[in-house]
Amino acid sequence: MAPRSKVEISGSWAPFYDRLMDLLFLGTYPRFMAGVTALMQVEPGDAILDLGSGTGRNALLMLERAGSTARIVGVDISEAMLRRARRRCDGHPQIRFVRRRIEQPLPFAEEFDKVFLSFILHGLQDADKRRTIANARKALRPRGRLWILDYNEFDLERMPWPLRWLFTHLECELASEFLELDLGHMLAEAGFGDLISHELLRGYVRLLGARKQVG
Repeated sequence: MAPRSKVEISGSWAPFYDRLMDLLFLGTYPRFMAGVTALMQVEPGDAILDLGSGTGRNALLMLERAGSTARIVGVDISEAMLRRARRRCDGHPQIRFVRRRIEQPLPFAEEFDKVFLSFILHGLQDADKRRTIANARKALRPRGRLWILDYNEFDLERMPWPLRWLFTHLECELASEFLELDLGHMLAEAGFGDLISHELLRGYVRLLGARKQVG
């Protein structure tokens, strides 16, 4: 991973990741993610690939909507995060986790209804973004949908200073560059179309959906 990225969570930070997210969302993170899964139209029995699955919190929240017949596979590179994820999801055989880099070739082909990326893509170099998106496309069934929850396109200089301070101090240099990225164009180049965009948290965050094109 590029030195300018902060998306990989080290072992020392892993125990505090969920607390940090709760702090940033003022305790509303589970409710926020419940809304996200509704916008993603997660349905009973869905097969979902969660790239950059972290502590497994999102996988468990998606399972609440997808139900007992669902299948969720989480992929992460951090062994510390995976240990927490496996403990959290113990007792839910519908969820399993794999230790892999999401920008390198993955062993999935046309077997998922949805692929989910949550606050991961902004921390990748553009070449790794494209590789990750290509992995998602390969993993999706025909007409399956990729969902990307990440920063929206906005002018950082116009952001209220407390939020700007948090962004510039907690996020990586690549995140600032991501704000100017035409992600829709990148997805179109990768073979996705039928974009759906939901602006969240006063427009600073976006849930972007793109359908795998076939033929």
